[in-house]
Amino acid sequence: MSAALWTYPEVAAALGGRLVGAAPDAFSAVSFDSREVTAGTLFFAIRGVREDGHRYVVDALQNGAALAVVSQPTPAMERAGALLVVDDTLDALRDLARAARARAAGRVIAVTGSVGKTTTKEMLKLAFAATGRVHAAEKSFNNHWGVPLTLARMPRDTDVGIIEIGMNAPGEIAPLARLAKADVAVVTAIAESHLGAFAGLGGLAGIAAEKAAIFGALAEGGVAVFNADAPHADILHGRATDAGAADIITYGERPGAEVRLLEAVDTTEGVSLRADARGRVLSFAVGMPGRHVALNALAVIAAGLALDADLTALARALAAMRPPPGRGGRARLEVAGGEVLLIDESYNANPASMRAALRLLAAARPAGGGRRVAVLGDML
Repeated sequence: MSAALWTYPEVAAALGGRLVGAAPDAFSAVSFDSREVTAGTLFFAIRGVREDGHRYVVDALQNGAALAVVSQPTPAMERAGALLVVDDTLDALRDLARAARARAAGRVIAVTGSVGKTTTKEMLKLAFAATGRVHAAEKSFNNHWGVPLTLARMPRDTDVGIIEIGMNAPGEIAPLARLAKADVAVVTAIAESHLGAFAGLGGLAGIAAEKAAIFGALAEGGVAVFNADAPHADILHGRATDAGAADIITYGERPGAEVRLLEAVDTTEGVSLRADARGRVLSFAVGMPGRHVALNALAVIAAGLALDADLTALARALAAMRPPPGRGGRARLEVAGGEVLLIDESYNANPASMRAALRLLAAARPAGGGRRVAVLGDML
């Protein structure tokens, strides 16, 4: 039988609070979504802008939750199962995240950037799974709810935890970075995303400074990794230096990048590339096309250098990489008169991601003199 994710004494020590009902022995999962609750789940009733998790506590307990963490208990909740009453449930989830990070014997990689966060996170997950036990954020769980949830779900025997950190406005990266307390912090790109929130803060320079906040909470001996081709890379380097990073590893196409792209060729299966990793030349393939994907792969190699991992194993694993939903997946559709290749880049849009998507479209080779058609919506 696998070890419990959390025991009740561990949860009680991390959260405090007042127990109502019988304390369970242990928990197999953590969630704030009553729809995904299974037997043994620790459920957090989080209050959001549009929904209040307290509305679903009874459902969660009836679905098998072993304990619900609440701030506003009701008689109906008490009849449905055991409760742990706290002042603020989101603060309680953060407390559990801190406890998870404190008990972790493995290493933690945190990833941020204007574009490429989720794809890079998925590539790190795939690559490091070839060398040990990996825990990573689901989907794009990268905000003030998703980061603590990802940490709280991290098993105690994890070798490498991978945390994705996002932001919509100034000041959001630093508190999430403090939760992650990364051994390796990666910045994938600085691009025209959320520019409106930084209109009076220097535009792209302000975005670079915000992303660089991830370096301010590195664990002792932590390493900063960033894209040397990014605008305002000097800001990233300066912030990493000021934070006392034990090492700074840059990657990209620019001469002087410590993990440098030497060649990238799109194939029918993805992209084939060669890279120089601090004097060691690696040749490998990634199962997704695009030069931007090749650069994300360099971030994986740089993280491997930071953790003294088996670079050959990491690189070889990336051949099995497939596009996350809405990020370049391909499907062939039968239509009247022939076939259409659909390239799905529907997840999100900013100028940088649109440029990458249009480059992919331009590289496609329609059969029989066919056309390339871009279907574009609003860039929100």
